Order: sequence, then C-alpha cells, then structure tokens
Amino acid sequence: MYKDRMISYLPSYERKSKVINDVLTPIDLEFKNKDIDIDDLEKQLSIDTATWGLVIYEEESNIKTDITKSYEERRSVIKSKTRGNGKVDAKLIKMVVDAWTNGNVEVGFNGKLDIKFNSIYGIPSNLEDLRKALDDIKPAHLSIIYKFAYLLIKDIHNVMTLNDIQNTKLNKFAGGEV
Repeated sequence: MYKDRMISYLPSYERKSKVINDVLTPIDLEFKNKDIDIDDLEKQLSIDTATWGLVIYEEESNIKTDITKSYEERRSVIKSKTRGNGKVDAKLIKMVVDAWTNGNVEVGFNGKLDIKFNSIYGIPSNLEDLRKALDDIKPAHLSIIYKFAYLLIKDIHNVMTLNDIQNTKLNKFAGGEV
C-alpha cells in the first residue's frame, strides 16, 4: 500500500528498479506496523476497547489490578467506579449496576435498595465486584437486596429443545448449582 504510493511519485524509469523496490519494501512494512500500533493505541482511549490500557484506568480510579479477571469484568469495575460519583439515588445505583449488566436492571427503594437482574440468568459472575462498588457509593445504613432471574419450567417447556437445555449451565436454572 505505502510502497505503491511511494513508487508512484518516482519517475517512470525508476519505478521498476530492483534497488528502489528493495529499499521501499522494509519502509512499507514499517509504515504498516506503525498503523497497527496507532490502531491499538486508539483502542486504549476507550474503556470499552482497552486491553493493556486498563491498568492505567485502574490506577487512575484507585482500583487494584487483578489480571485473573477478564477484560470485561475489569471494564465493569472501572465503569462503575467512574460512574459512581455524585448524589446517591436510584438513578446513580442503576448506572453503576448497568456497567455490569449492559442495562437491563431494575433498581427500587423501599427502605432498602432492591436490585433486580433481568437480562442475566443466575448470579452474575462478578457479583462480588459489584457489591464492592456499591458499598463504596451507597450510604452505610442502606442494605441491598439482590434479585436474580432463573430459568423456570415455564420458560423452557415447549420453548427450548433438549439440546438447548443440555447446553445451558445448571446455575441458570432455579435451584441449580455451578
């Protein structure tokens, strides 16, 4: 790509020169490598696409880096920490919880915080991180009730095939274990 462009600027009698081609080939490769580096660097500018840059976001948010967690779990912790600033109300709690669940959560208040997960069956894999994030932002006197969705017989009867059921983890069903 770059090599062809550079060659196009040369006089026609030099375009087929082996020496010129031999010189421009490694230059072309270097430009391609720089493009890859730039693309990777641009990905680090967003929490949603960052990989090695997550460490920087975690340092800025005073979050201990845990490389045993997936990128998605680490991103959720960072997002909740950055969203968890301001007056604590159901809207703020929902924003923090949405960082873990992609937005399908109901948050209510009846003397206690009620958090109902609607889009995830079973207990979310990183619930402990969510609990820590909520503990950081909620008033200490408030308790939290977590409500989880599970697959019930009515959800699978005449809806899921036997193969679908066999491929669904047991912890997604009411009464199931990991």
